[in-house]
Amino acid sequence: MAHIELIALDLDGTLLQADDRVAAPERKAVERALARGIRVVFVTGRGAEFPSMLAREMGLDLPIICCHGALTKDFLSGRTLGHIPVPLQQARELIDFAIERDLDLAVYHEERFHRLAGRERYMPDMVGPSWVEVEDFGFLRDGAPTMLRFLGNASVEGVRAQLARRPLHAKFERWGAFEECAVTAREATKERALARLCADFQIPRERVLAIGDSANDLPMLRWAGIGVAMGNADSAVRESVGRVTLDVARHGAARAIERYALESEGRRSA
Repeated sequence: MAHIELIALDLDGTLLQADDRVAAPERKAVERALARGIRVVFVTGRGAEFPSMLAREMGLDLPIICCHGALTKDFLSGRTLGHIPVPLQQARELIDFAIERDLDLAVYHEERFHRLAGRERYMPDMVGPSWVEVEDFGFLRDGAPTMLRFLGNASVEGVRAQLARRPLHAKFERWGAFEECAVTAREATKERALARLCADFQIPRERVLAIGDSANDLPMLRWAGIGVAMGNADSAVRESVGRVTLDVARHGAARAIERYALESEGRRSA
């Protein structure tokens, strides 16, 4: 087994518990990896604010990959290292479609989620500095958005057929009874963003451990030298990857880091 130089971690359903907390076993595993010179990168569908904060808190130094691979950000310097926005014409047409049919939509642009004033707040975290209420989406005259999020079951069902006809990536997710769909450019994937980052830091794919739980993690898990699916991943993801750890509640990410990065390194240096 190749010596692991980098660990790529998905956040929701992988590193984070249901309450957005990093539990003690995961914190310890990441700390041990960093102490051995193994670098860690977050690869997430979230916007930049939360993963940047978490990366600082946990002592990471690599850029974060967020928005399902559409945005790579050096959170230490604030520089944008990679950005693949939704093509502006496609974004405008989808926004017009959402407005005409009264669908709930958030537009991620310049690292802020913009939503129309007075719309329902579906989740507790839809407030704060990363969320902005606007009267319209006219600000998109200045540039294409990074990501669109259709919020709530009615909005997701309302746009599903539209998305099937467009050259875009659509990521459908369900959180209990709540459903949402994140839309990015077709070229924006976690796998491609991770591959670019590894090339920039001269880390061969054979020395990458990637851990994730959802379908949009699958290309990244296949690309990495060692890809590990969480026990809570969909059966199609688990079967496709082959290597499966425990579920998130039983600290599967910590176990995968220990088994594939730390234990193998310990045997090599013994």
